[in-house]
Amino acid sequence: MTTGLYGGAFDPPHLGHVEVARAAKTHFGLERLVVLVTAAPGHKGVEASADARLELARAAFPDDDVRLDPHPWTIELLRAEPYDDPLFVIGADQFCEFPTWKEPEEVLARTRLAVATRPGFPPERLDAVLGRLAQPERVLFFDIEPNPAASRDIRGLAAAGEPLDGLVPPAVAVLIASLGLYSSPRD
Repeated sequence: MTTGLYGGAFDPPHLGHVEVARAAKTHFGLERLVVLVTAAPGHKGVEASADARLELARAAFPDDDVRLDPHPWTIELLRAEPYDDPLFVIGADQFCEFPTWKEPEEVLARTRLAVATRPGFPPERLDAVLGRLAQPERVLFFDIEPNPAASRDIRGLAAAGEPLDGLVPPAVAVLIASLGLYSSPRD
């Protein structure tokens, strides 16, 4: 059975993230999706604590297995936790950065990549990355509906006390407000 793995900072999770997960499950017929909230991402800082982001992700992905990932790099996760036929789900923007990941070829040897593409995303950017990989056949593409949500913008709106309707799942908006997240930098 293929296990979908969907990792990220989820600071906070938004409807774009939810769409990627939904589309991946549908396109690949995934019976199981593990949502991995990176405790301390190796590639970027986060504002909310790992525990708060885990709670937000559980609200955003109520039907999935949501857990905290203690590994800052994907390759460390794949070495530490063997999954049966893993399929690592990422967005097209992240795929364009894939060659800069820690040990990208080893990541690709251990998991296939499922890359979410949206209408209008330049295919030449994807082709450029594929051309640099030793195993491009291990990269699979699937389409998603575009969503303008961006975690950075959502944090700004939350800090300004603005509504988050149409950007995050309602349960996530409630948690952001009740926990007082993103009301000031570095919550």
